[in-house]
Amino acid sequence: MADQGYFRQDLPFGFASLIQRVSAAVVAFGSLRVLMVAYGTDLSDAYQALLIIVMLLTLILFRGPQSTEHHLTPRFWNTAISVFWTWCILFGVLLVLGYATKTSTIYSRKLLLSWAVLAPVLILLVRVTLDRMLARLVQSRINKRRAVIAGVNEHAMLLANKIRQSPHLGLSLDGHFDDRGLERLGGQMEPGMLLGRLAELPGYVRARRIDLIYITLPMRNIQRVTELLDELHDTTASIYYVPDVFVFDLIQCRTDEIDGLPVVALCESPFYGSRGVVKRTSDFMFALGILVLISPILLVIALAIKLTTNGSVIFKQRRYGLDGREITVYKFRTMSVSEDDDEVRQVTRDDKRVTPVGAFLRRYSLDELPQFINVLQGRMSVVGPRPHAVAHNEEYRRLIKGYMIRHKVTPGVTGLAQVRGFRGETATVEDMRRRVEADLEYLRKWSLELDLRIIFRTVVMMFSDKKAY
Repeated sequence: MADQGYFRQDLPFGFASLIQRVSAAVVAFGSLRVLMVAYGTDLSDAYQALLIIVMLLTLILFRGPQSTEHHLTPRFWNTAISVFWTWCILFGVLLVLGYATKTSTIYSRKLLLSWAVLAPVLILLVRVTLDRMLARLVQSRINKRRAVIAGVNEHAMLLANKIRQSPHLGLSLDGHFDDRGLERLGGQMEPGMLLGRLAELPGYVRARRIDLIYITLPMRNIQRVTELLDELHDTTASIYYVPDVFVFDLIQCRTDEIDGLPVVALCESPFYGSRGVVKRTSDFMFALGILVLISPILLVIALAIKLTTNGSVIFKQRRYGLDGREITVYKFRTMSVSEDDDEVRQVTRDDKRVTPVGAFLRRYSLDELPQFINVLQGRMSVVGPRPHAVAHNEEYRRLIKGYMIRHKVTPGVTGLAQVRGFRGETATVEDMRRRVEADLEYLRKWSLELDLRIIFRTVVMMFSDKKAY
């Protein structure tokens, strides 16, 4: 029976995460090796290096379930889109590496093209198959884990609803314990779901072999939480505390420790640890590849500005960067003035300060291209919250709650707010508030797939954005 309990608790999430984490790398590596044999390609040093790079990139880019909140059975098309975008990133990185190291001619184009088409299809099929197999194990009766909730309040009811609506978690909720009766709960609780008072919880857990206990008592009742924990120490149930602080809109909330002392991050950058390495590496590769491709365009634009206006080609403006530190951002000069004072007037439609060449550049966002140099310098990212003028930051940080949180990450050449149409002039505080809300959503939901979607959407919008002026 003990072995069965170990199986129930560890297989659904630990095994699923491990299998999903390595499956794409195994398929990418194996399919490339099989095609090499099929085409009669020798396993030279160059191909050995390629196999190793493919394995490492796939392990980094193709992520398995990061938490129990991720469905083990996502919709097929969601999985297909995710695999497609991630594969595009991987293959793009390989192309840039081959170009930068001048080794692309060493490899068989026929072999690589076949692999580029075959591998993502196999990865998708393997991932969908594993998803369904693991979901059946998690949802089977033997693997169902029984849970109870200590407390009845807003976030307790939210937790209960999530458990009921998420069969992929493999949880079965028995009910709630609270010291208030049904008459005092004001209709929050169905009669059959209130199992008793908090004092009755330990006995119920032992008698019914409950696997999980979620304590949702408010933080102001921390003494009662401590007493309850003491009473539950002689049970074998896993105990989780869900404090009411988590009902707030948090940014990258996670747990950590400082030399063994647990701490909870309530507002943190999404780019810590390995995610920061992935983000910086992808930024560098994207920026380097783009600058190589657009270098003739940069020269033409610089020449056009020099021939039609007096003054510098590049406009340097002070902006707030990572953690609110001041940085210098490059743009092609599009106006007859270079404003970077304590008061900066935003550009409006038909603004007299915009030069004829500048109007064309701003219409297609070409004035932003020098910022890819900022990306190589590490001052900016390809995707992130757009950097605002220092004067605007000082104005809006006092007017919009959470405004400065957007500086927890490196500012971007483009961002989620821009592709949603929240760019250009902010005539009202509400215009800026919507932009900031999109920036904070990016911080909460960041992934390489999201970055690629934003880049793709930015390219499309360059030719259709009516707010570019």
